[in-house]
Amino acid sequence: MPNNIHASSIIEPSVKLGDNITVGPFCYISGEVEIGDDCVLNSHVVISGKTKIGKANIFHPFANIGAEPQDLKFEGEDSSTIIGDNNVFRENVTIHSGTTTGNKYHDLYNITKVGSGGLYMVGSHVAHDCVVGDNVILANNATLAGHVSVGDNVIVGGLSAVQQFVRIGDHAIIGGMSGIENDVVPYALVMGDRASLAGINLVGLKRRKFSKDEILNIKSAYDLLFEGDDQNFADRIELLSEKFANDNKVKLIIDFLNSSAQKAILKPKNYKK
Repeated sequence: MPNNIHASSIIEPSVKLGDNITVGPFCYISGEVEIGDDCVLNSHVVISGKTKIGKANIFHPFANIGAEPQDLKFEGEDSSTIIGDNNVFRENVTIHSGTTTGNKYHDLYNITKVGSGGLYMVGSHVAHDCVVGDNVILANNATLAGHVSVGDNVIVGGLSAVQQFVRIGDHAIIGGMSGIENDVVPYALVMGDRASLAGINLVGLKRRKFSKDEILNIKSAYDLLFEGDDQNFADRIELLSEKFANDNKVKLIIDFLNSSAQKAILKPKNYKK
């Protein structure tokens, strides 16, 4: 189907548009932007820079996508933004392009990358060099600082802030108004103004149809890592690897703990070692 572009919007000649795209009033699209089929820009949307957007994304008023990073070290070097398919970006969402410092965990440089199937609520922010997975929800005014990595099926509650270089594992949930300073293991429930682990994301796992046995094993792995005081954390990881060597769900935690990181692991408040 042909594109439906409102006469008040400005689209520069360098922009590449797919098919069946709707561009509402007063949008501005500039730079090396590519927008895939079936996307909708409701009104007052700004997309700029070297930005590639997949199919069937919806942008609400005043979303600003692909702008230069808020990094004082940025000097105009190559900088891009990549967005997947079927995301919803609500009002005033901002996503900034990458820098040469990059995201070392994913070995990506000069790129900010957002996956597919996400919901980015009002005023949420994805900073430079972030890598965000699929089916992620950032609630109102949730903020990811630079170089953050977010796994699949993660929820970040409203007014929460994630510090630079932090990793958040798959299926984790961050409670509203939390400050995240260290890495969050997969499946974790995290909360607090200076956040700590508060268990596993039991509700989320049930919603995603994890079996009872899978949930029990994840809970056992969590307890082995974070409960008791008879071993140091490195020994607990080694024991976890031995006990759950054939459990693919728990292996997600093990691989996360054994992979390269720039932050410590977030632990419960009552953790002894």
